[in-house]
Amino acid sequence: MFRFKHFEIHDELSAMKIGTDGVLLGAWVDVAHAKRILDVGTGTGLVAIMCAQRNACARVHGIDIVEAAATEAQQNMLHTAWHSRLSAECADLRSYCPEVRYDHVVSNPPFFLTTLQSPDAARAMARHADTLTYDDLVSAAEQLLTPGGRLSVVLPTECAATFRRVAFERLWLSRIMDVVTREGES
Repeated sequence: MFRFKHFEIHDELSAMKIGTDGVLLGAWVDVAHAKRILDVGTGTGLVAIMCAQRNACARVHGIDIVEAAATEAQQNMLHTAWHSRLSAECADLRSYCPEVRYDHVVSNPPFFLTTLQSPDAARAMARHADTLTYDDLVSAAEQLLTPGGRLSVVLPTECAATFRRVAFERLWLSRIMDVVTREGES
């Protein structure tokens, strides 16, 4: 379990445990004017919960391709002060067809392209862009976003250039933040 000031997250069922990437995305993403937010690959529901905490009016929905993760996200959401505006379901983004469009799509996506995969299949799926490619994510965002909607992601530096090449064909870059994880590194 990971405790924040106003909520806690259980991460026993999700392949990806609470980490810096999700916390950074949840704190950095500008959701101020969004009415509907979609968290793709919600995992524990952390980013979705942080979005609901930061925007008192938004309805936030999380999807995850792994049933156990979606269940854990829903349980984590139910134990927050914002539970009435949060939901999660097991769904594959590539075939996801909601009845609504979203003002903001957020994702801490599977991002590794060429690194050695974990022998744990669920962890490999959560970390590697085999089941959800950058093109899949950008294409889905195009279909799911309202006019003027935003897509926000967190990626390691070594993957960002590849993602930008895919995204810039169809989307506009409006904001970027580079994070240095260790003093002396760039």
